[in-house]
Amino acid sequence: MARRRISTGSPFEESGGYSRAVVDGDFCFVAGTTGYDYTTMQMPADIAEQARNCFRTIENVLRGTGFAMSDIVRATYYVVDMQEADRALTVCGEVFRDIRPASTIVAVTALYKPEMRVEIEVTAKRSAT
Repeated sequence: MARRRISTGSPFEESGGYSRAVVDGDFCFVAGTTGYDYTTMQMPADIAEQARNCFRTIENVLRGTGFAMSDIVRATYYVVDMQEADRALTVCGEVFRDIRPASTIVAVTALYKPEMRVEIEVTAKRSAT
């Protein structure tokens, strides 16, 4: 199976020279995803809503590449304020309640744009059928 690059059409992908995801064999590597609604390029102020938007984008990308959220084996969360981390992690817990991927949360001093409060990246492995 050839390597495939996946784009959501976000202007950040083109200007930054990256793909939203790369499918390579049984793996799908989804780039760090922030809380933008890529249809409107709007960003909610609330970190929990940003996390929900992250997961909507991730789920759409995975579904479009033949993967499912249940295929996620690894997740990394980047937050700019650990005092807000629990609000983002509550959303992660809702999404991953039954999936339970290996995860890491990291506090960073900033993300690419000041309105970005959380960024989530995941790796999925296609389940054997």
